Amino acid sequence: MIPIQDSVPRRFPPLMTWSLIGINTVLFLFEASLPEPLLERLLFWFGIVPARFYAHQGVYGPLPYIGDIIPFFSSMFLHGGWLHLIGNMWTLWIFGDNVEDELGPFRFLALYLVCGLLAGVMHLVTNASSTLPTIGASGAIAGIMGAYFVFFPGARIIFMIPIFFFPFFFELPAYFYLAFWLMEQVFSGTLSIAAGATGGIAWWAHVGGFVSGMFLVRLFSCRRGVRCRWLSSNEDYPWGMLPPGDRF
Repeated sequence: MIPIQDSVPRRFPPLMTWSLIGINTVLFLFEASLPEPLLERLLFWFGIVPARFYAHQGVYGPLPYIGDIIPFFSSMFLHGGWLHLIGNMWTLWIFGDNVEDELGPFRFLALYLVCGLLAGVMHLVTNASSTLPTIGASGAIAGIMGAYFVFFPGARIIFMIPIFFFPFFFELPAYFYLAFWLMEQVFSGTLSIAAGATGGIAWWAHVGGFVSGMFLVRLFSCRRGVRCRWLSSNEDYPWGMLPPGDRF
C-alpha cells in the first residue's frame, strides 16, 4: 500500500520541506561515493549506536559525551540505500508540505529536529545493547505524520496497490491510515523486543517520533495571544485550518 497524495491543497511553497529533501539527497549521494570501509566508519560515528552511548557513561560520568550527542542529529540525514531514502523522502513530501503550511518553515524545521531527537532517544532506551548504527529520517518524519494527524484528521489519502502488475487506487481517511500505521509500529516493536532483536527497523523510534509530533505540535503552533487553529469550530474549515486572516 503506497501513499500517492493527500487531499489538502497547500497554500505556500514548502521551502523547508524541499530543502530537507534536497539535503538528504545530496548527503546520500556523498555516502554512495565513498568506498565501503570509509562508509562503514561514517555510519558508525554519525549513526546512533546505543551500546557506545551507554559504555561512555561510565567513563565520562552522568553527563553524555558530546561525541554521542551529535549522532542524534546527524543520523537523521543519513540513509542506508536508495529505497530507504526514496521511501522517507516520499513520505515527507506527502505530509510535510501541509504541516509546514500550518507552522511556517522555521517552526516546521524545529519540530522536525526535535521529533527526530526524541525518536533517537526512544531507540536508545529500547535497544540499549545494540552495537549497530541506526540511521534515517524516519523518526523525524514520523513526528511530522503525528502533527498531520492533529491538523488534518479528516483529510483523504490516495493509495496505490499493484495487483498483478496493474495499479489499483483507493482513498482512506488520514486518521485511519495514520492510526493504523502507528499501531503497526507498536506491534512490530513489541515483537522485536520479544524476539530479542537488536537490529533492523527502529520501530520504537517511529513510535517515539509520531507521539512526539502529536503532542509537541501544540507548542510549536501556538504563541501568546494567538488562538490555536485546531480550536476553531468553523465548519468551513473541516481540517482545523483557520481563514487566511487568522494565520500567524
